[in-house]
Amino acid sequence: MSGLPGRTPRERAAELIRQRVAGWTGLPTADDLNSILRIAAMWRSNALAQTFIARTGGTTIAGGPFEGMIYSATATEGALVARLLGVYESGLHPHIEAFASGGVDCVIDVGCAEGYYAVGLARRIPGATVYAHDVLESARTACAAMAAANGVADRVIVGGEFSPEDFQRFAGRRALVVVDAEGAEVDILDPARGPALAGMSIIVETHDVFRPGTLDTLVTRFAPTHEIRRVDQALEGYEAPWWVKEMSELDQLLTVWEWRLRPTPWLVMRPKAPPVGV
Repeated sequence: MSGLPGRTPRERAAELIRQRVAGWTGLPTADDLNSILRIAAMWRSNALAQTFIARTGGTTIAGGPFEGMIYSATATEGALVARLLGVYESGLHPHIEAFASGGVDCVIDVGCAEGYYAVGLARRIPGATVYAHDVLESARTACAAMAAANGVADRVIVGGEFSPEDFQRFAGRRALVVVDAEGAEVDILDPARGPALAGMSIIVETHDVFRPGTLDTLVTRFAPTHEIRRVDQALEGYEAPWWVKEMSELDQLLTVWEWRLRPTPWLVMRPKAPPVGV
């Protein structure tokens, strides 16, 4: 909800809603009403993040695999409060735990944003160096600041655009690749241009919502070399803090909402074991 500088978040949300409503002619469509609901929900989600900060006295993540990580007071993209509560992308939590204890020596995070995975994995895997990449300068600045705040700046190497050929620099390493690139994952994860990917573990968020066919394309590319598991978001085993339980049911739902337009399932891909004798 940018583009209206000098106003409070509530004022910006209200102005955006006024602009949408002013453009309606006749009875609004379902999409018209959905856009209004989304603007209001995003404003409320941001407000709930500020409630978290006020209630806990800071931005330290409260649970999940990155519990204890000092986070930013803003997110460069997506919902902040779900990250702070530790429930963000919770379907991946068991896989994060497995990779963290599985001998990874480097992480390549493409589309790092402010560093949720880059800094979180640097903290969880003390022996690993994390190479965090994003095309946005604001994201790179935020990631570097978060790495410094958490004492891992020496192991989080922040860079810009990452090409498939760049994976060759990590050939033979016990690498974990994390990609969240809003549709560009099809371009980045191309084993024809980066054959070293065949030996790397990969977590990728698929964005058919922006680029239809993304999930099927990646499955086809990596099925010969990887065991592939699709992971959909499913919130299990989460116990909300007492102050969240006192909120309205809608607010409770919004604390764990991740702002997705449509489902964006992940693929968790692990290299297949080599044939016996190889």
